[in-house]
Amino acid sequence: MPRHAQVIRPAIRPGRRVVAVSDIHGNLPVLRGILDKVCFTPDDVLILVGDLLEKGPRSLDTLRYVLGLQKTHTVYALCGNCDYIDRMFLEGGDPGDDTFFIRMNARLGAPAERACVYEELWPTLNYWRERSTLIQMAMEAGLPLPKGPEELPALRAALLDRFPEETAFLLSLPTILEAGNFLFVHGGVPREDRLEELEAYPCMKNDDFLGQGHRFQKWVVVGHWPVTLYDSRIQRSTPLIDETRHIASIDGGCVLKVDGQLNALIIPDVYGEELDWTWYDELPEAVALDGQEASADPINIRWSDSVVEKLEEEGDCVRVRHPASGRELWLPRDFLSVWRDGLTHTEDATDYRLPVAPGDRLSLVRETGRGRLVKKDGVTGWYHGRVAYRGES
Repeated sequence: MPRHAQVIRPAIRPGRRVVAVSDIHGNLPVLRGILDKVCFTPDDVLILVGDLLEKGPRSLDTLRYVLGLQKTHTVYALCGNCDYIDRMFLEGGDPGDDTFFIRMNARLGAPAERACVYEELWPTLNYWRERSTLIQMAMEAGLPLPKGPEELPALRAALLDRFPEETAFLLSLPTILEAGNFLFVHGGVPREDRLEELEAYPCMKNDDFLGQGHRFQKWVVVGHWPVTLYDSRIQRSTPLIDETRHIASIDGGCVLKVDGQLNALIIPDVYGEELDWTWYDELPEAVALDGQEASADPINIRWSDSVVEKLEEEGDCVRVRHPASGRELWLPRDFLSVWRDGLTHTEDATDYRLPVAPGDRLSLVRETGRGRLVKKDGVTGWYHGRVAYRGES
């Protein structure tokens, strides 16, 4: 991939509605669901703000769905850091591009010494396996799955030959889209001028973008960093829209989080300032029958400090201590797993008791013997009242 950002500036006419979605991660049903919810039509523009693929169960199907949609609708797809790995594999890498190897080493946790692109790719490909677009292509074509990095060059040649439309799409993904008063990029940018001079990969993988203090004249719309990571107290999936700094962060944790959702940012006119949003997930729904008050001083345990210590077990729940905060809380047993470091980690977790009124609509994240973990209006917490399930009288 070119070292510098590839910028496109499509001519979007004033008053044409734009729908921006990021971090789909191969979840085709949720993509279809959000497009149905916003009533997406050929009169609209869809901007996919990176990480269309990888980590989800239907990456190849999602890619093909977008290819088909481009034939009947106006769709622009940008490159995210996960899409970038596929693209670099298909390009074969540039052994002279030290920046690429530095970035890939950091991304994959590989040794600092330079290696070939296939050796760099192998840890991720082997970890994602059937959730990798490349492996899904190989399986569909009946190609032998690679047993090591030395077999990847043959796989690359075969995929380029057998999937010309799909691979051409991946190889063409730009980095940044600029239109009117808006700039769309997967990870973020340090400035809004001289965009073509920016290095491409940091525009795609730009962790904690909101925490960097940037302010812009145009609206900068990003994904990449699930919004729940920005709040140490409340576990949320809703977009973070900062009107003073003109930043909209819209990654709702689809696929990556147990309570994840796909957010759609709705822009009535890219030459204006108005924004709206909605969301979609596949969690079962229920209606609250009882009210409850919000709890004080909640905690949101995120992946960056997810180590916990088991204290006791009760049915399908485990009481744990969170060493980073000193807090103790009950979690669903299936949230816990032992990582390569030998320590017990949890999925993103909270002890927050949601404020709920009778009649509120809830998405059910987990039902446990100690209550229901639910999501209301994109915020996740515990509910201890009764519910009526959808379809019940």
